[in-house]
Parts: sequence; C-alpha cells; structure tokens
Amino acid sequence: MANLMVVVILMLSMLVVSIPNSSARKQHPNDQDLEWFRNLLRKKEKVAKLHFFIQDLLAGENQTVYEVARSSISSTSPTTFGQIQVVDDLLTAGPERDSEELGRVQGLITSSDLEIPALAMNLNFFFTSGQYNGSTLSILGRNQIVNATRELPVVGGTGVFRLARGFAITSTYSFDPPTLYGVLEYTIYVSYVG
Repeated sequence: MANLMVVVILMLSMLVVSIPNSSARKQHPNDQDLEWFRNLLRKKEKVAKLHFFIQDLLAGENQTVYEVARSSISSTSPTTFGQIQVVDDLLTAGPERDSEELGRVQGLITSSDLEIPALAMNLNFFFTSGQYNGSTLSILGRNQIVNATRELPVVGGTGVFRLARGFAITSTYSFDPPTLYGVLEYTIYVSYVG
C-alpha cells in the first residue's frame, strides 16, 4: 500500500514538472520544494515506540474537554450519541498531573454509536519538548471506550513525523467520577521518513 502511494505521488509530481510554461506551472513556481519532497520519499523509514499519558479534565477550574454540539437525542441516548467535544489535554511522560510535560493533545471526539459507548476520534498529538519538539502525530479512528485496551490508527504527522503511519494502543489508566478527571495511557508504534 505504501509503495503504491509513493508511485502515485511520484507520477503526479512528474506530471506537474512536465507541463511547460502552463498556468498550472506558474501557480507552483518553487521546484525546490518538489525536489525536496522527492528526496524525502527516497529516505529510509524510521520506526519509533512512544509511551505517554494524557491528563483529561472533563470538569472543574482547569477543564480541558468541552462540549461544543449535541444531537436532539444526546440527552436521552445511553451512549450520548451525537455529542461532540473539543479537546486540549496535557500530554505527560508519567501518569501524575505534575509529570514532565511533553505536549498537548488537541482535536474532536464525537459519540458516534447508538448502541455501544464509542467515540470517533480526530486527535493531533503536538509535541512541545524533547526530540520531537514541534512535530505532530495525527490519529483518526474509532475508540470503543468500554474495552480495556483500544487500537487507533496513526494516519499522518508533521515535522519529524512526516509521512507517519502506524497504530496506537490506549487504555484508561485511572478515572475519578466525582471530579471527572481521567488519565489515559497511550503507546504509539509509528514509522516515518522525516
């Protein structure tokens, strides 16, 4: 699949380069960017295993998850179907709230199953320290939150993680119902060429 994607990208890039003095070529004058991208595709893939925790605050003074929309049945649905929340959680090295800060997890989560508590996740892991500082990983997929462990696909990234692909294993490390404070554990297996 990855090889097919590389072939398609290369074929498209050759098409753009082969159009002499056309209006399409004038809209994309920077051939250095195209050459840089070709060179990136020729690099050897790297593999990393990342492990960290997400501090998820659903209520309180420092809340990091907010509801932004709901369907007409969200209030009566056993799965809060149609509820959409925006997330800006702290990413830490350990499970403790004051553990070393690695970055932020930002995105949308949507209650998307009428029968089973499951979320459609659209998350960006933005690293603000360490060797991945300034880079992102993007996760997009189904999170069936009642399962002890869940698998989500890594669909891309930026910076160090250009052309990232892989998967994440997540679980709920802890959850305190009175304060609606949860800690989520993530292990991400990712390949990239950046």
